[in-house]
Amino acid sequence: MIIAQKFGGTSVGDADRIANVANRIKMYYDQGHSLVVVVSAMGHTTDHLIDLALKVNPNPSKREMDMLLSTGEQVSIAVLAMALERIQVPAISFTGGQVNILTDEKHSDARIQEIDASVLLKAMKEKKVCIVAGFQGVDKEGNITTLGRGGSDTTAVALAVAVKADECEIYTDVDGVYTTDPNKVPTAKKIERISYEEMLELARLGAGVLHSRSVELASKYGVVIHVRSSFNNSTGTLVMPEEKVMEKVLVRGVTLKSDEARMSAMDIPDRPGLAANLFGRLAQANVNVDMIVQSGGKNSLNTISFTLPESAVTNAKTIVEAFLKETGGTMELDQNISILSAVGVGMKSHSGVAASMFQALAKQNINIDMISTSEIKISVVVKKDQGKKALEAVHEAFGLGQS
Repeated sequence: MIIAQKFGGTSVGDADRIANVANRIKMYYDQGHSLVVVVSAMGHTTDHLIDLALKVNPNPSKREMDMLLSTGEQVSIAVLAMALERIQVPAISFTGGQVNILTDEKHSDARIQEIDASVLLKAMKEKKVCIVAGFQGVDKEGNITTLGRGGSDTTAVALAVAVKADECEIYTDVDGVYTTDPNKVPTAKKIERISYEEMLELARLGAGVLHSRSVELASKYGVVIHVRSSFNNSTGTLVMPEEKVMEKVLVRGVTLKSDEARMSAMDIPDRPGLAANLFGRLAQANVNVDMIVQSGGKNSLNTISFTLPESAVTNAKTIVEAFLKETGGTMELDQNISILSAVGVGMKSHSGVAASMFQALAKQNINIDMISTSEIKISVVVKKDQGKKALEAVHEAFGLGQS
């Protein structure tokens, strides 16, 4: 079998943990498997490199940031290869460029365009474990690019596709995907199997176990992802096609995002094209908007409200203020919000999910400020200080806790 594995920063946080990862890889190698192993930077290395860069230059170019941040993974792959050599497992480390992970030119948030797997296949034929730097590639000019936070997950799935791996294991510091964050709700239960669609929604909505782009890629090519803990041998969570997920539960999981803000353009003229104009400007500035609500008021005036990451508020504020200068109206900003979401493919064939969710919140006297729905998701905006209570109430209402 060809197996792709990915180990996150906490899994390779120090020498002892690297030795633990090496021993785990040896177990697979001794069973006769061919291995491509993707590794993230050790522990908080990336954060330390960012801090260093900002001390030298508060506004560094994205190209040079990619050059700097890619070094974190280079340390990890070399040290892990050394650890494997020590226990008589032949290994060779590669940067993203050395295995021809070709990306577009968008520094700090590049997308993989193609991978030439010949280098890896040759090394595997020579019975070597291939250790590849996650999170990075090169553009057509040979410049180092990075894939953005969580990009090592995407690297692992992309390499699994390239070498036609039978399995892609993502090792992290938790032993699978849970019905919600167990640090916030102790009764959260591990999910054995989850569909790509559900996992993609949960990842986008704040479940930090998998990067959303890795799930998109796995779904496109049918790669089954096994999310596991690097600290034990327990079976984790399988992320797979919907038709292979036996149990179509009503709600699979609940998430809470507390790093969001709500911005409103109020009392603007009610005429075609204004919303397109506003959101076109935001898109051009790479401001990711989540929930959008437009409401009509009196005197043919409208209010457009939308949620966005807190990190994008300064940029968005400048854009909205310029827009309102042309149209008239006022802006309102609320950074005291959380977005609570319930996700499940079972919603496709069941009614009453929204009613159950709203009733659970009403019982706790929690007011809903905005509502957004899709075929498998319901999201609501609540006050930030009521977020945890709201999460617990909805998690319990759908019977997601451990029995």
